[in-house]
Amino acid sequence: MSQTRLAERLPQAYPEEDESPPIGGTFKRFFDITAALAGLTLISPLFLLLMLLVKFSDGGKVFYGHLRIGRSGKVFHCLKFRTMVEDGDAVLAAYLARNPQEREEWLATRKLQNDPRVTRVGAVLRKLSLDELPQIFNILRGEMSFVGPRPVVRDELKMYGTSASFYLKSRPGLTGLWQVSGRNDVSYQARVAFDRHYVENWSFVFDLKILIWTVPAVFTSRGSY
Repeated sequence: MSQTRLAERLPQAYPEEDESPPIGGTFKRFFDITAALAGLTLISPLFLLLMLLVKFSDGGKVFYGHLRIGRSGKVFHCLKFRTMVEDGDAVLAAYLARNPQEREEWLATRKLQNDPRVTRVGAVLRKLSLDELPQIFNILRGEMSFVGPRPVVRDELKMYGTSASFYLKSRPGLTGLWQVSGRNDVSYQARVAFDRHYVENWSFVFDLKILIWTVPAVFTSRGSY
C-alpha cells in the first residue's frame, strides 16, 4: 500500500484538519503506551500461540490489516488476526448476491451473524475477541487507544451523520462503550449514540470503568460475531 493511499483523507465535509489534541490528551496517551508495552510482555506466549493457530489452520496469512478511519479523518491499517478466508471480498459479494435478506442485514449493520467468510478458528477468535489483540500495535503507533469508538470504514462514518465530528475527535478504541453495552445486539444508531456519549463525557475514570466492564463482556461474548 503506497504512502499516498495511506495518507488518504475524508472529504471536506468532515473536519479532518482539526489540530486540537485528541480526547484525553497527553495523559491518555501515556496510559496507552504504558499499558500496551506491559500487555505485550504479559500476553506474548498467547500471542505466539494464536499466530500458530491461524497460520496452520489453512496456511494463509496470520494478520489482516483493514483500512479504517482514525482521528481527524486519517486512514490507517487496523490490525487483526485473520479470521476470514483470504478471498473474503469475492465470497461476500457472491453470498450477498444470492441472499437478499442477508444483504439487507449487511447494509444496515455492516455485520452478518452468519458470515460465510469466517473460518473455524476465526469464529472462536471472534467469539472471545482475541482477533483484536494485534491492535495493541495500532495503539503503540498512536493510531488507536485502549478505549474509544470502534474504528469504522468510510461508508460507516456516513451513517454517523452530524455525530461524525465526535467520532473524529477521539482515537478509535480497542474497546469502548458500545462493546460493553451489547455490541452487535444493539442497533447502529445506538452505537453512534454510545460513541457520542463517550466523547462528550470522557474522563480517565470513565475509561477505567469501560476497561473493567470489558472483562465480563468478553467472557459472556454477548453480541460477539
